[in-house]
Amino acid sequence: MSSTIVECVPNISEGRDLEKINRIVDAARRDGVKILGVEPDPDYNRTVITFAGSPAEVEESAITLIETAIHEIDMRTHRGEHPRMGCVDVCPFIPIRNISMDECAEMAHRVATKISHHDVPVFLYGFAAATEERTLLSKLRKGEYEGLKQRLSGSSDAHADATMMPDMGSNIWSETSQKSGAITIGARDILLAYNVNIDDSNPYVAQQIGSIVRSSGRLLKSDDQERKFRTKGLLQHVQGMGVPLESHNISQVSMNLQNYRVTNLHHAFDTIDSLCKNMNSSTKGSELVGLVPLEAMVQAGQWYGGEGCSEREYIDIAIQRLGLDSIGPFDPNKRIIEWAIEEGQE
Repeated sequence: MSSTIVECVPNISEGRDLEKINRIVDAARRDGVKILGVEPDPDYNRTVITFAGSPAEVEESAITLIETAIHEIDMRTHRGEHPRMGCVDVCPFIPIRNISMDECAEMAHRVATKISHHDVPVFLYGFAAATEERTLLSKLRKGEYEGLKQRLSGSSDAHADATMMPDMGSNIWSETSQKSGAITIGARDILLAYNVNIDDSNPYVAQQIGSIVRSSGRLLKSDDQERKFRTKGLLQHVQGMGVPLESHNISQVSMNLQNYRVTNLHHAFDTIDSLCKNMNSSTKGSELVGLVPLEAMVQAGQWYGGEGCSEREYIDIAIQRLGLDSIGPFDPNKRIIEWAIEEGQE
């Protein structure tokens, strides 16, 4: 593995057909790239794929993975709980070692240019965005796939001119763009996809908590709906929403922790656990989707375990107290970024 390491985390809009998922993942396999995680979710109908390696090889893996997803996935029949806009809903490049964010943004531009030749709509976000208004994925994704036809016509209730049209590729609702949807490519810092489980199949409590903790807070309106204002959420740098998880008979507060050094795993979990108790409900562990930095796990272990433990002991404490193995096994050798890159998964 090169001394320069970049991570790529494509999220594809398929979480149920394992053969199809495997074909898409296999397209990314090559020398110089390690597949670190493949996490399909049938409720979200989405799979998070994580791979890392030297920049040139990771760039090529991203291109072939997206090209295969365009061929394999038909968005006209896609249904799932998670917001999405296309067959590869998002494909970020993340600097890990000896590579700058600017270089990751340049990678995103090169990949987007090659993918645009397939006549599909391509958006750029994060540090690769053309303007500040296009930085946030959540803002670009408003209206989702179902709103894309109207959006490409130049008319959308969810978008002003600054975020309406793709950065490159097709801006026509053709048979190709109907099948692929829009693909979003970018560069960002490490983001933790973190879900706290609520012991209730009805998502009401999770939805209420999601609107309380997320940084954007709640939009409140007057009785006549003519006046409105937005309250701030409890947690900084957090996107969040409540969703049902029918396969486990629970619901989740599904979050993106955009700056784990400000809002760490234990900050998010303990806040939601406290709110749950106030609402006569309870948490039931939590779930990390994708990989997590060693620092975030050690910080959580120190919070719950105090001083005097080894690094490995802090990891074990964090797994136990956060309930990270409540839905499925949590192997720190494969789920902690620094450990997984060294060990890998061929």
